Amino acid sequence: MDLGIDLDKVRRDTPGVDHVAHLNNAGGALRPSVVTDTVVAHLRREAEIGPYEAEAESEDRVAAVYGSVARLVHAQPDEIALVQSATAAWNVAFSSLPLATGQRILTARTEYISNAIGLLQACERTGATLEIIEDDEHGQVDLDRLERRLDDDVALVALTHIPTGGGVVNPAAEVGVLTRKAGVPFLLDACQSVGQLDVDVTALGCDLLAATGRKFLRGPRGTGFLYASRAITERLVPPVLGLGAATWTSPTTWEVVPGALRFETWERSIADNLGLGAAADYALAIGLPAIEERVTALADRLREALAQTLGVTVRDKGVRRSGIVTFTVDGMRADDVRARVAAAGVNVSVTRISSAQLDYGVRGLTEVVRASPHYYTSDDELDRLLTALR
Repeated sequence: MDLGIDLDKVRRDTPGVDHVAHLNNAGGALRPSVVTDTVVAHLRREAEIGPYEAEAESEDRVAAVYGSVARLVHAQPDEIALVQSATAAWNVAFSSLPLATGQRILTARTEYISNAIGLLQACERTGATLEIIEDDEHGQVDLDRLERRLDDDVALVALTHIPTGGGVVNPAAEVGVLTRKAGVPFLLDACQSVGQLDVDVTALGCDLLAATGRKFLRGPRGTGFLYASRAITERLVPPVLGLGAATWTSPTTWEVVPGALRFETWERSIADNLGLGAAADYALAIGLPAIEERVTALADRLREALAQTLGVTVRDKGVRRSGIVTFTVDGMRADDVRARVAAAGVNVSVTRISSAQLDYGVRGLTEVVRASPHYYTSDDELDRLLTALR
């Protein structure tokens, strides 16, 4: 399979492929060597001259990370905040939105566990209410139902682009059209889509987007970012401000800094942020359209082969499907399937109803096996998984 990516090169750049067939990129991807080398080099420099001094020495490189991440999602550097995870990005964005009694939040059945808990907690605290927009016949958020619910008292639409427990790609761009028309803020969890899809925040129409570094972007664990559009940022103030997010102008006054930097905390890992920038640059050099094409093709091939395997049921929904492939095996617990394929040198993961209460409950699922190839995955590695299952 050749879709414009030099498979031999990207595999040479990925030492992990010599040890395992890694089909758990939705959990955390194998890093390219340049990411690991970047992180380690900065840590060594900190040890040699001091952490503050190493940061000052790398000031231009640190600043460049914002540009790299912005290009990744077709944004501007001042619309990017670097944080510790997608959850941190989502929480700081959500907690900056004012909520009041009588207001409504709309979300879908595929909303991620951390987001769903945050939404429920905020409703309990503020008196706002949470409403679930049902899926359509294809298993993705129903756009007609969403449009009918978008009244003046809606404070937010929160949507997960690609859910953790299924291959559906929700129609986020179409949601963005509806929210812009209604004048309602749109918060998109792109944790699983950044790095495997060509994400364009302008085309998606989202006001806020949260993403992680460790998954399909192939960056360090403990990294993430928030996109906050210029149009909404100046209206938002995070509930907790500190050094870097605000300026202390007198003993009793302060001013919030302009742009997305207001969503950051001052203390962070410079080494990991440089690694995140290296991961973004690596993906940009390959090209996100090519990455999306290859990941989608590998996942489609895997679904087709699984569907033809006796005793295996593919559980993915949606018109458009991602690089996440979920399935069950008749008569076997998901953990037993994972252990069986692990013995053959293949990494997969398990998603349980505890992470997908709104989705799995209505579908009669309690757990699924999740396989998530990436562009560096070979056909032989997919065959290793299929052989182990058979």
